[in-house]
Amino acid sequence: MTQTNERTFLLIKPDAVQRGFIGKIITRIEEKGLKIAALKMIQVTPEQAARQYACHKGRPFYDSLVSFICSSPSVAMVVEGRNAIALCRKLMGATDPAESQPGTIRGDFSLDVKHNLIHGSDSPESFAHECPVYFGADEIINYHLDLERWIYYS
Repeated sequence: MTQTNERTFLLIKPDAVQRGFIGKIITRIEEKGLKIAALKMIQVTPEQAARQYACHKGRPFYDSLVSFICSSPSVAMVVEGRNAIALCRKLMGATDPAESQPGTIRGDFSLDVKHNLIHGSDSPESFAHECPVYFGADEIINYHLDLERWIYYS
């Protein structure tokens, strides 16, 4: 049975950028065997933050969330692979770093739920909502990564 790849959106947040973790986070994604289909450093605007976090509007933490995500550059990515959403969520660890396992990004590098280093889509629907906030269709590259034949059993 042939499985198709799925895509997920990841955002390396301002705290990770400021702490110098961009390379470590990307390395973990690539070492897992996932493919980066789009990547760019951005300064999230209040408009982009409002679109991404629309589901949290009206909650007590909304304003501080928007302020934080706009406070410094972030790195936006589209990552592709079989079960990419679930795999990236495992790599990231639990949203609350106190509950994240060692070996995960948050478990190894984060102490605070507000400063938890990385965001990732939690479903195909979330990806469909979040990705267009940061990427146009022409910015996502379709290509074959030769190592796929070495990591996937077909």
